[in-house]
Amino acid sequence: MLIIENDPGSGPGRLLDWLEGRGFSPVVIRAWDGEPIPEGIDDHAALILLGGGMLPDADDAKPWLKAERELLRTTTEQDQAPVLGICLGAQLIAHTFGGEVRGKYGLPEKGVTELRLLPGAEDDPLLAGLPSTVRAIESHQDQITRLPADAVLLMSSERCPNQMLRIGRSWGVQFHPEVAAERVRRWNPETLRSWGFVPEEVVAGAEEHEAELDQTWSAVFGRFLDLAD
Repeated sequence: MLIIENDPGSGPGRLLDWLEGRGFSPVVIRAWDGEPIPEGIDDHAALILLGGGMLPDADDAKPWLKAERELLRTTTEQDQAPVLGICLGAQLIAHTFGGEVRGKYGLPEKGVTELRLLPGAEDDPLLAGLPSTVRAIESHQDQITRLPADAVLLMSSERCPNQMLRIGRSWGVQFHPEVAAERVRRWNPETLRSWGFVPEEVVAGAEEHEAELDQTWSAVFGRFLDLAD
C-alpha cells in the first residue's frame, strides 16, 4: 500500500491499524522530507495521498507535488490501482483532472462535521448502504470549488459542497477519516480560535463521537481495501 505523506502533521493515523488488520503493509513516502515520489505504482495494491497545508499546485514551495500529480494521473487513467485522496489528496485529484481548488475559500471546517450523502453515493462501492448523514472530522480552509467534468459528487456539508468525489476508481475526501480524538487533542488552540472555533468544544466533539467515527470510516476504508485485494 503506497502512501504519500505531504506534511509531517498529516500522517496516516489510524489507517495504519486498519491496514495491519487486513494484512497490508504500508510503504510511506515522506515527500515533505525529500523522499522521492515513485514514477509508477509498481506492484502496490493501492495509492493513498494524505493531507497538507498547501494548495495542490504549490510547486514552487513544494516541488514534489508535480511528481505526485503525475503518479496520480497515471494510476487513475490506466486504472492501475484504487486511489484514496484525503484533504489535500482530494484537492490533488480535483486539480489534476480539471477541477478548481481555491485557498481560504468560504468558511473553514474544524472538528466533527455532519456530511450529507448525495444520490451518487447510492451505488458507490465505498458508500452504498450508509445512512443519509454521517459524521467525519474536518480540518481545512481551502476547498474544491469546481469538480472535474467526469467526477461524481458523493457527499456535501453545510460549509463545503464538494466533500467527496469519485473519478473511476479514485476517491477524494475533503475530511479526515484517519484522524482520531488523540490527534485532535494536539491541535493548536490558538489556531482553532483564529478560525472561529472553541478549542474545548472541538476536542469534546471528537471524544464524544470517537466510537462512531471509527465504526463508520473503518468500514468505508475496509471496502476500499476490498478493491485492493
